[in-house]
Amino acid sequence: MITSWDKMKVADHMQQIIEAHLMEPVTLHILTKGTGYSMYHAAKMFKEVTGETPFAYLRKRRISEAACSLSAGDRRIIDVALDFVFDSHEGFTRAFARQFGMTPRGFMNNRPPLSLFFPPSMRSIFSLRQKGEYGMTKTNDSKKVQPIFVQIMERPARKLVLKRAPTASHYFEYCDEVGCDIFEQLGAIQDALHEPMGLWLPEAMRQGHGEYAQGVEVSENWNGDVPEGYELMDLPPCKLLIFQGEPFDEKEFERAIEEVWDVMNRYNPEVIGYHWADEDAPRFQLEPRGDRGYIEGRPVRPFVV
Repeated sequence: MITSWDKMKVADHMQQIIEAHLMEPVTLHILTKGTGYSMYHAAKMFKEVTGETPFAYLRKRRISEAACSLSAGDRRIIDVALDFVFDSHEGFTRAFARQFGMTPRGFMNNRPPLSLFFPPSMRSIFSLRQKGEYGMTKTNDSKKVQPIFVQIMERPARKLVLKRAPTASHYFEYCDEVGCDIFEQLGAIQDALHEPMGLWLPEAMRQGHGEYAQGVEVSENWNGDVPEGYELMDLPPCKLLIFQGEPFDEKEFERAIEEVWDVMNRYNPEVIGYHWADEDAPRFQLEPRGDRGYIEGRPVRPFVV
């Protein structure tokens, strides 16, 4: 019997082959080799897991990487198209416009933010990993384990301006339900105490909505305008255990997040006199930025002796 886990392993194997062939031709035989299944069955399992056929997935990944390449400098569109195995300027332009709703030239002229393609299977894995339900990153002697900085932070009573989602439990689902531009809108709120955050809300704070939201903290006596569609919530004082990873290459943000999650899932706060207190405040994540490392915080309480 083929289990869901079997299918995920096949899809993961094929995703790795795809990533290795973004800039060179590849056949279905190459993509499915090593899965232990026929090309037909492996391709079928891949679509069941990711929602895309192998070559539709490959095309979206190539176009997303091509967009990153175009945004990095003043390269010719045809050169980028050829790098990512498109036969012509016209074919690349049509594919780019189908995926992003604009031509490559329009993108280069205006540089708007794009919603790059992320595979649904990785969204599922991220959801499991943040809960500690997916295997830890494996390391060996040849791979350096990156250090994670951990510290206690106190937060006073404050307010939270937030935008909820209907059912989202993590960032990718939130983007699907609400959009990927909420951080930008939150960043425009005057007199915010900190930068915008992704938030996992305790059950008592969800009010029938999804677990994941995005928001920004303001002072306890803040009286600014709450944007339409947003809410204002009181947050009591709390203590947070902050985890910060090493700076990373922007293209490796998933790895950087996973390394911090691995530490958080193993970390026992009792060794420093605390215990987890997830009901006290939202667990939060800051925007993954390579120049500072990935940062996430989880509420704790000191042991009472």
